[in-house]
Amino acid sequence: MKPSSILILSALHLCRNPRVVKEAATLGRAGYDVTVLTVSASARFEAMDRELERGLPFRRLTLDLAGPAVATRLRSLLSRGTTRLARTALRYLRIESPQALGPAYGLLAMARGFPADLTIVHTEIPLWAAAALVRAGCRFAVDFEDWYSEDLLHADRHGRPLRLLRRAEHFALHHASYVAATSDRMADTLAQCYGGTRSIVIRNTFPLQSHTRLDRPIGAEPPAFVWFSQTVGPGRGLELFLAAWNQTTVRSSVVFLGDVRTAYRDQLLASVSTDRRDRIVFQPPVAPDELPDRLADFDLGLALEAHRPPSRDITITNKILQYLNAGLAIVATDTAGQTEVMRAAPGSGLLVAAHETTQFAAQLDALLADRVRLRECQSAARAAAREKFCWEIDTPRLLSAVEHALVTPTA
Repeated sequence: MKPSSILILSALHLCRNPRVVKEAATLGRAGYDVTVLTVSASARFEAMDRELERGLPFRRLTLDLAGPAVATRLRSLLSRGTTRLARTALRYLRIESPQALGPAYGLLAMARGFPADLTIVHTEIPLWAAAALVRAGCRFAVDFEDWYSEDLLHADRHGRPLRLLRRAEHFALHHASYVAATSDRMADTLAQCYGGTRSIVIRNTFPLQSHTRLDRPIGAEPPAFVWFSQTVGPGRGLELFLAAWNQTTVRSSVVFLGDVRTAYRDQLLASVSTDRRDRIVFQPPVAPDELPDRLADFDLGLALEAHRPPSRDITITNKILQYLNAGLAIVATDTAGQTEVMRAAPGSGLLVAAHETTQFAAQLDALLADRVRLRECQSAARAAAREKFCWEIDTPRLLSAVEHALVTPTA
């Protein structure tokens, strides 16, 4: 019997969307015929994607906007031009178009030409495309990694088609075969805002890694904090943490993993006293398959999300769950999503106010000074990952949702 075909639609590179990689690999190993359709917009990320997908049980198709061929360059030029025009029309005329989000029409055209038994949409452009796919007779499901219409800081929202995104979110909650969200708080919020079926919760967890911080003794060296992302930039809580860390009396170091602009790096270094600057290290981003072992080299993981925008408050990002997996003590700001995790992982670290530094510094000092407590936090973090927050636990929810969707008649 021919296996059911599944199309996973995303507008991000695989190396920047680990949730898609886990989903595609899991469904492929379960026997489905899986294709991931993405946008290739960066030659650097394209190389990482090719390395990442090697040996995984799915195929990848791309809307190529980064290749050297003349046709590709012309396609990229046209796509950038229409996106720029759409954003200008939105900013000055309030005319909303999905092209303001990026290469919407190109990705939709490719998706329409790829018949599948189930299409799972991730990210904003595929969410918009879902309605058109339904009109073409497709069965679809939606994975809300973020609350897209309530994402980004206020200054960055002027060029976003917010009404279009809200309509797409409403359509998804009422017409998708299933909807997945990253946290209970997000599932509740989407249901309260739009009605429809409450989302199932599939968290941003990862397979249990074999090497953790617990494999090494405590040691006498100062504890080391780590924070990671593709980009080290503003609006990510780094300024708040350094303001608190600058007040600590117990010696420690901080490593930021990610690309950083020189001006922003200098701004962060200037925010702390000169005698501490040599204890702040900036390192390039780590490939996704290398990140788990790299995190295990540190002692404390920084999950510094903010309450604004609302999307950041209610989601649970990769960071806090990867820190748990690596056996790091957690330092997390008290967003709704992260509070959900920390309540389910008691004793794994600190839950701190996302707007205050004096008490934050005192909490850091108390933990840094107590090596026994620090080790207990690391042990509790790893236990929480093993018992509650790992991909092995989330996998059955995904497989059950897909199986049910495939046998449910389309509306």
